[in-house]
Amino acid sequence: MSHSVEGTWELSIQTPLGRQHTILTLTRDGDRLSGVMRDVRHGEQVALTGLEQQGTRLTWAQSITRPMRLNLTFEVTVDGDEMTGLAKAGRLPASKVTGRRSPAA
Repeated sequence: MSHSVEGTWELSIQTPLGRQHTILTLTRDGDRLSGVMRDVRHGEQVALTGLEQQGTRLTWAQSITRPMRLNLTFEVTVDGDEMTGLAKAGRLPASKVTGRRSPAA
């Protein structure tokens, strides 16, 4: 059974530097899922790498330069229009991720 994850998601990431707000956009081209994430405060937009979907579980990696250089890995579970999970940055503690799918524009 395929779970639709495509669309625009508003994510909140509880980091040691405070709450980060990002916009996650997921698109599907045939069997290929791709995505980009934009940091609301800093305006930086980065492509996701290694994006994989297994049922309701999504995993991906991304590299950011603001507010500091970090390589992040995400593991989230999608439940309808809600997303919850964790983001890891190296040896730092995991950060809680919550998200909600934006209504179609």
